[in-house]
Amino acid sequence: MSIAAVASGFASWVARLVRPPETRCVRFQGHALPPRGLRYCGADFRNDAYFVQSAVKEAERLKKVLGLGPASRLLEVGCGPGRTAIGLLYASIPVGRYDGVDIDRRAIEWCRTFISRSHPEYHFWTVDAKHERYNPHGTEMTTTFSLPFDAGVFDIIYLHSVFANMSEKDVRIYTREFRRLLSPRGRVFLTAFVEEGVPPVTVNPENYVMQCRGPLHIVRYKKGHLFSIFESCGFEVERFDHGTELDRQSGIYLRPLSNDRRFAPRSAPW
Repeated sequence: MSIAAVASGFASWVARLVRPPETRCVRFQGHALPPRGLRYCGADFRNDAYFVQSAVKEAERLKKVLGLGPASRLLEVGCGPGRTAIGLLYASIPVGRYDGVDIDRRAIEWCRTFISRSHPEYHFWTVDAKHERYNPHGTEMTTTFSLPFDAGVFDIIYLHSVFANMSEKDVRIYTREFRRLLSPRGRVFLTAFVEEGVPPVTVNPENYVMQCRGPLHIVRYKKGHLFSIFESCGFEVERFDHGTELDRQSGIYLRPLSNDRRFAPRSAPW
């Protein structure tokens, strides 16, 4: 092989290496996965088989526990680089329409490139909401915050490891918005750090599930306090599974409070 050919091959390898993450993918059993640098939730998710296994597990939860069907409309908040969407596609679980939102532009661009182009029922949106840990230069969230969807259109709202890193103020804002977006018979699934016998809200608690590094690494809620937030936003807790989720988070299933006229559907202000 000539020196020129070696140099050309090396240059191509370097070019692939330095391409932005949103333009790259990993192939696993015929499916596109996000590059390992875009994967959240710890080192285990950089293993392709583990990433897919965890994705399929969430997809099956959506179908078996939350009733996802071929006509369902699903909203995922904090979709990241498409783990749940990949799980649905890998497990061949149909959905009427999927909308994923995230504050990470690179993750959304990856999903649009490697999921939406081949699967037009999957849509991904960037939300420029400020988050001290993940989007510190974003737009400050206020009570006028809304996601770009009409009222009452979603059958399921799903968020995993989102409230686990979110301030109480923003949890209240998002939960009220979920009430606007959810259909009367819809359900919400979320995870959070929840315990009994602790202060109402603790940011980066010491000697808890892991050593915290940086802002909003862990936000732990007292069970009764968190449940009161949900109730004030028009929800009741249908099911609570303590400590069963990632990093000992708890799984929480919500449904709208019946006959609560405070939360009559309203259109988004845009």
